[in-house]
Amino acid sequence: MKTIDVIGIGNALVDQEFEVTDDFLQKHNLKKGMMELIDEDAQNTLIAELSELGELKKQCGGGSAANSLVAFAQFGGKAYYCCKVADDEAGMFYRQDLEQVGIETSLKKQQNPGITGRCLVMVTPDAERTMRTHLGITADLSTVEIDDHAIAAANYLYIEGYLITSEIARGAIQHAKKVARDNNTKLVMTCSDPAMVKFFRDGIDEILEGGVDLMFCNREEAELLTGKDDPQAALSVLLKQADTVAITLGKDGALIANRERQVHIPGVPVKAIDTNGAGDMFAGAMLYGLTRNMPLEDAGRLASHAAAELVTEFGARLDKERQQQLIERVMKAQTA
Repeated sequence: MKTIDVIGIGNALVDQEFEVTDDFLQKHNLKKGMMELIDEDAQNTLIAELSELGELKKQCGGGSAANSLVAFAQFGGKAYYCCKVADDEAGMFYRQDLEQVGIETSLKKQQNPGITGRCLVMVTPDAERTMRTHLGITADLSTVEIDDHAIAAANYLYIEGYLITSEIARGAIQHAKKVARDNNTKLVMTCSDPAMVKFFRDGIDEILEGGVDLMFCNREEAELLTGKDDPQAALSVLLKQADTVAITLGKDGALIANRERQVHIPGVPVKAIDTNGAGDMFAGAMLYGLTRNMPLEDAGRLASHAAAELVTEFGARLDKERQQQLIERVMKAQTA
């Protein structure tokens, strides 16, 4: 009997968001639009520089998979998260933050010395986000933090691409995949960032080994994965590794296809302020639609509208009330 809609495994990071200029990125040799891992000293130095620019815009418990699960839970789905934090102030904040949105976690049994991971999100005036992450203790996510019983009780296992930077976490992924396959839990993966495909391709291939039920990626990730410079051509290749593929295209919407059919989801015109978390929101919203047996078009349309709504403000989350209003508005438009 399945009692959980979606269980995710991913990095547990406290996201801190700042507004910056392109000049700031150039001055500090930060490659725009990419996530890079840095050590604690480098992150503290960068925080000091950012603090001189102005106040922290937003802070929340994040990580790619966590962002998606927050969106999923606030739409009304039942979610569970396997992750790792330290027994420090940031770790306590992270636990409480996810609990407040109704997500169960594997954190209750943990008492880990060390430092909780943190991601600095720098947003430029064109709404692009550039991230520098110190993983802290989440780099040691292992099979110890994986809840086999929760995976067996879930309809979907959602795997975050960022995990592949850690050899220990890659082992945890393989363990979780086996438990999922043994218990008829569908496998879902997200590439998370073009840097993961570009610099850790072996890890992405490990997740995809044996195929997955659903795959999320953006246009750049799809092109890097397939060597195709056209999303349509890339989609055809990716469908050999995933039963269903969703390629997000920014303002142009998304391409979603399974082995039987393909749909183009139109983009939603908005004035973007911050694109941080847009892909995570898309995945969380689409998963919610699929767990409610929506057709691909309806699930994709909900996801597209949710991502568009998100980029109109700072941060990787919408509040629950706005999400509830959004789903009511989108569903009403679909039936009109």
